[in-house]
Amino acid sequence: MSNVVAIVGRPNVGKSTLFNRLTETRQAIVDEVAGVTRDRHYGKAEWQGVEFSVIDTGGYIKGSDDIFEGEIRKQVQIAIDESTALIFTVDVIEGVTQFDTEVAKIIRKSKKPCIIVANKVDSHEKAAYSAEFYQFGLGTVYPISAISGSGTGDMLDALVELLPKEEGGLEEIEIPRIAIVGRPNVGKSSLTNALLGEERNIVTAVAGTTRDTINTRYSKFGHDFWLIDTAGIRRKAKVHEDLEFYSVMRSINAIERSDVCLLMIDAEQGIEAQDLSILSLIEKNRKGVAIIVNKWDLVEKDTKTAKEYEEKIRERIKPFKDIPILFISVQDKQRIMKAVEVAMKVYENKTRHIPTRQLNDYLLPLIESTPPQAVKGKYVKIKYITQLKTEALFMFYCNLPQYVTEAYKRFLENKIREAYDFSGVPLVVSMRKKN
Repeated sequence: MSNVVAIVGRPNVGKSTLFNRLTETRQAIVDEVAGVTRDRHYGKAEWQGVEFSVIDTGGYIKGSDDIFEGEIRKQVQIAIDESTALIFTVDVIEGVTQFDTEVAKIIRKSKKPCIIVANKVDSHEKAAYSAEFYQFGLGTVYPISAISGSGTGDMLDALVELLPKEEGGLEEIEIPRIAIVGRPNVGKSSLTNALLGEERNIVTAVAGTTRDTINTRYSKFGHDFWLIDTAGIRRKAKVHEDLEFYSVMRSINAIERSDVCLLMIDAEQGIEAQDLSILSLIEKNRKGVAIIVNKWDLVEKDTKTAKEYEEKIRERIKPFKDIPILFISVQDKQRIMKAVEVAMKVYENKTRHIPTRQLNDYLLPLIESTPPQAVKGKYVKIKYITQLKTEALFMFYCNLPQYVTEAYKRFLENKIREAYDFSGVPLVVSMRKKN
């Protein structure tokens, strides 16, 4: 189930600070000047075992002559339309304003699950002021301080209760779920149509979840999987006003519901910031990924062009470089079936499980010969390694997990990749205290 939570509200109420708090990052720029957040930030959050994506939107302004604020308003509306639940953020110090009332009207009209967060509560006296926001009729108001984290626990408890629980749908049939994602106009729709072809009788259209994404059962040429389409099958009013943002929203939903993502880029434009943002979301969600370079027929090339192009991509996507890259032309139907084969290979890698004994026999001698660097005279001793059965997450049990550096974790990841094929799969190396 795809759970996407949008943080909405007027400018300067602390949405970006709350975003940073929930995602445990400093990704969003925070400033006292209203309107700093003009783009959106996307992150991953987890509470009580429930994972969800978080979107930090710009502040909603109505009736402003500022062209940027007009764009912010459109983006907030799209975020509301495409999200699973909303966090309506208000400022307890300034109280109810006209702009808060406007946002509340939009939320009520959307009928989306919502909680109200009264931010900047750093005393019991200010907590009492939050009661005035009940006038919006949007449910319980949660007084918090996004800066200190006070009150966020109760707020998150309430939020995860609003999120839909896993239900049937694609999960009823245990076959791979492949999503084609990427920026607009890179050829996602064309690839979807080329794969499905005209033999509609051998595929079964399935109604999507509440997100309304179209899913198709693909079963031919020895392959059987769900194809999760983000290519704009669904009609959407006024999407052209912010096509890039809408594309990312669709990609977020598809990524969360998939096992493997085919990230499609335009050969003429190359890999851009938007592609890297989508790739980062795929990695954070621990999904398999392959990069598909479409429109390769339009690029002037010689014998070295593909190799040089691939090297440039790998340089841009560091440090996660172990990703299959395939050059295709949907227009000429060149290597489109190879894209399916690559996706299925990545799925095979993603579901690969290394027996614990084999893992320890391979890694413990390497660790003994190249141990973690001593910190403050203390030596880390790794005693035991195991892989979770459900994903590519490797648990290293040791005496002092807090002293293991990120560089050493990358060393261990590289050693695992050298011995086993995890191409296209984000690996997680986690240190745990050995009891």
